[in-house]
Amino acid sequence: MLDSASGNRHLRHRVPHPRNVSDRSALRIGMLAIIVAILTALFTTPAHATRIKEVAAVQGVRSNQLVGYGLVIGLDGTGDQTTQAPFTTQGLQSMLQQLGVTLPAGTTMQLKNVAAVIVTASLPAFAQPGQNIDVDVSSVANAKSLRGGTLVATPLKGADGQVYAIAQGNLIVGGAGAAAGGSKVTINHLSAGRIPEGASVERAVPTPLSQGDTLELDLSSADFATARAVANAINVNKGMGTARALDGRVIKVKAPTDADARVGFLADLENLDINLAAPAAKIVMNARTGSIVMNQSVTLAPCAVAHGSLSVTINSNPQVSQPAPNSGGQTVVTDKTDIAISSQAGSLVNMPAGTRLADVVKALNALGATPQDLLAILQAMKSAGALTADIEVI
Repeated sequence: MLDSASGNRHLRHRVPHPRNVSDRSALRIGMLAIIVAILTALFTTPAHATRIKEVAAVQGVRSNQLVGYGLVIGLDGTGDQTTQAPFTTQGLQSMLQQLGVTLPAGTTMQLKNVAAVIVTASLPAFAQPGQNIDVDVSSVANAKSLRGGTLVATPLKGADGQVYAIAQGNLIVGGAGAAAGGSKVTINHLSAGRIPEGASVERAVPTPLSQGDTLELDLSSADFATARAVANAINVNKGMGTARALDGRVIKVKAPTDADARVGFLADLENLDINLAAPAAKIVMNARTGSIVMNQSVTLAPCAVAHGSLSVTINSNPQVSQPAPNSGGQTVVTDKTDIAISSQAGSLVNMPAGTRLADVVKALNALGATPQDLLAILQAMKSAGALTADIEVI
């Protein structure tokens, strides 16, 4: 365009409105703030202390184990073989007698749809008569499957011999199977099942929660630092002298005598936050599966490790010895065995000092050993004093 004032020809640029610039800048800043907030929410773990309920429990408030012997009926020909499991027949005869059915003397029952089972359950704390609990049902004889069976009323007894629940209902078996012509296919386990809410509580177990003016908290694992932290947290919140650590596991606490006040008092205690000290260095090994788990306190001192492998290979090839014609000899098959031993030299690997769990894992991965090999390597490093951790083999 031509400027009339200067006579010079130049291109006139369009200048954006100041308000539009400020609006766009504010929009960009707002979008950036939203993105930062989303990323912070996704990748930031909220820091929170551990609550007392996660490391301790009130002494005496616990579950009780129940067990009973019963019969599962209604099976589709997959029950016990009574010739090999006579107690199944005895149990059925006893049940029939209680129901008014008397069998003639000398009667031999050939059962296929009945299985003898053991019923187990866990009676939770404060369970009252009329409440329902889950039960597990497991075969004790040679039943092929409990699928589709019904558990007949079975009394469940505690350690004192008293009946605390009655179990009955249809089993849920998480599996299936089929067999024909000598072939068999099985999916999951068919000799055990579960009955959700299959037992009705008949008797409550008294608890010492409301007895006396004190109660005790038991830590899940003995640790003096944790016991002190729990006692300090209670004293700060409920007043000095309320709690006292007796040892590394038990904390004695003064509590209200009124039942409602004591429940509220315990509710407050369970939700108090405590800061846990670092646990003792420990390595847990499973020798059967080769799994190794170590906590964050495991450290490694400088050391050198050489690890090689020794393999023995045995091959057996059958050889046929054929006699000469008309010699009267017999054809004999013999085995020719070849044994080979190979040893792979292990290079000496320098293991640097590691003060963090990531450093220890990185150093162990440098060996290139399998989990089974690490079982022996870690034990040898412990014996050499290069590994500061307790080793537990399960």
